Order: sequence, then C-alpha cells, then structure tokens
Amino acid sequence: MADKVLMKGNEAIAYAAINCGADGYFGYPITPQSEVMETLMKEKPWETTGMVVLQAESEIASINMVYGGAGCGKKVMTSSSSPGISLMCEGLTYLAGSELPCLVVNVMRGGPGLGTIQPSQGDYFQATKGGGHGDYRLIVLAPASVQDMYDFVDEAFELAFKYRNPAMILADGVIGQMMEKVEFRPAKPRRTDEEVRALCDSWATLGKPKTRERNIITSLALDPAVMENFNIKLQKKYAEIEEKEVRYSTYKTEDAEYLIVAFGCMSRICENVVDMAREDGIKLGVLRPITLFPFPKKQIDALVPQLKSIMSVELNSGQMVEDVRLVANGRVPVGFYGRQGGVVPNPDEIYEAFLKFIK
Repeated sequence: MADKVLMKGNEAIAYAAINCGADGYFGYPITPQSEVMETLMKEKPWETTGMVVLQAESEIASINMVYGGAGCGKKVMTSSSSPGISLMCEGLTYLAGSELPCLVVNVMRGGPGLGTIQPSQGDYFQATKGGGHGDYRLIVLAPASVQDMYDFVDEAFELAFKYRNPAMILADGVIGQMMEKVEFRPAKPRRTDEEVRALCDSWATLGKPKTRERNIITSLALDPAVMENFNIKLQKKYAEIEEKEVRYSTYKTEDAEYLIVAFGCMSRICENVVDMAREDGIKLGVLRPITLFPFPKKQIDALVPQLKSIMSVELNSGQMVEDVRLVANGRVPVGFYGRQGGVVPNPDEIYEAFLKFIK
C-alpha cells in the first residue's frame, strides 16, 4: 500500500508534481498558495528527478516561462492565487491560442482587488469563462479534498496533453490550507527526450528533422479567414471535451426532490446539510461538479424532472449559479446562497437558508 502522509493541500500539489514526472515549475509566492513552491524548494527535485523549480520575478514572468517550456513539449506548471492569476491571463490566452498543454493551479482568495488572504470561490467566472481575451477555454478541475489536490495534478497534465490545452486546478483557500492524509500514487519518471519527441514532435519546437516542416508556435493570424478557421477548430475541440471529459459526484440524489449544487469545500459542507435535511424527512441531495469546464450540464439536466428546486451554494456572490440556471431553463426554481470576504458558512447556516428558500 502506498504511504499515507498528513499534509496541506498546497504541499500535496508539490509532491504530486514531482511524482507525476513534471519537468518544470515556475512560480511567484502569494498567500494562500505559497507552500507549493516552498515545498518544492525544500524537496529539491532538481537533484533527484532533474525537475526545474524556479521563483520568477513576477507572475507575468512565470506564465511566460510556462509558455516556453510547454512549447518544447515539456510538462510544466505554475501556481498562484487570485490576483496573481489575473496577471497571468494574457499568458493563458496565448497558451490556449497556441494550443499548448500546461497546468496552472489557482488557490483562490477573496477579491476583488487585493481583497483578503481568506478563502473564496470568486474566480469561477475567470476560470470557466476565460479571464483573458478571445473565445478560449481552460480545462478546470475543482478539488474538494487534499487527496484531490494530489490526484488532480497528474489528471490535469493528462488532459492538457490529450487536448493540447491549458488545464487549471481551481481550489479554494480552504482546500489549499487544510491538512488531511494523502495516499501517494506510484511515481512516474520524467519523459526522456526521445519520449517527448515521440509524443510531441508534430507540434513542439524540438528542432527540425528532415522528415517534416518547421513547427512554429504562435497565436497570431493576421488573415481573418485563417483566424476564423482556427477558432472553429478550437470550438470543435472544446465540444469534444464537453462530450468526453465531464467529471462529477453525487450524494443521496437517487430519490432527491431538492438539490444543492456546490463545488470545492462547499460540497463537503453541503453533504452535512443533506444529512440534516434527511433527518427532518426532506429528500435533499448534492451534486458536486468536479470539472467546472466541462460543466456537468447533462447530469444536472437528468435530475431536473424529479426536483422541486435547486440551490447553488458558493463562496462568492453567485457565479456558478448562472450555469445551473441555464441548465434548469426555468423548469424548476433555482436559488443561491453564498458568503464572501473569506467567511465560510457552517451547515446550520446553509440549512436555514435552504429552508427559507423552499418555503
């Protein structure tokens, strides 16, 4: 059996990066995610696996270093928190526009602006609707445990390379800072240069052999017809991701007459709310989107006919609720409950809000 170790969610990200064979991490410290880089620096993977770990001079430098590493077909990543991700958004749209795989970790804090260092889920729009310009999408995974933080690093890299698209782990500050036991998975070695070439030779900047034309990585297309065709290609890719890569979990939804939709730490709190409601004879269940893009539209849609109402519970002013309302399409009432500023609600508070909503 693999070792189980007590650690923070941020620390789990670092160990997962080493164990999944990441080639490079480029980051800049910001609360509440600084332990990612601190743990990597402590473990010194450059001495054991050859993984590069570098503190850049800024978030903007970090994401552009990721761009360079990804362009070479390497498994590269960065991590930050909300204001830092805002600075990276130009780089993210360049990465998406160049169809480069990479991993970005956002451990969310409250905003807008500098805001607070306390936990939030206020970056849902930024992550799922495109924080940068243009019609692009990130693959977004939302962990609800420290184990998820560990597991999603490898999963995010796999998805990123499968679709040649940036992937993001969108974690609230609760998951980044809380401590739980983590089971380590078998380590993967870093890809050799030969393995990188075999996997990425058709697009990566690995030097030009005689067998193909030059690989040129750019998101620039001055001809509008070329740009339109490229965007059509991207939209087909995103549609394929929506069709094949949805991940979600449910809790007591089989006979549910009421549904809560929640992600991250809120999904765990809401499971307690479900138990409280069940004790009172109310058939409540929880659906947790694990992928925020692709969003589990079909899975929520399938539950709507049996429901009397849906409530979205989030650590923000109401963001994911918009996607829930689009799925419900007026067939059942959709409510919202959220807290902001780093205030995390307890089950009693959420249950009281739910009871008021269904009256």
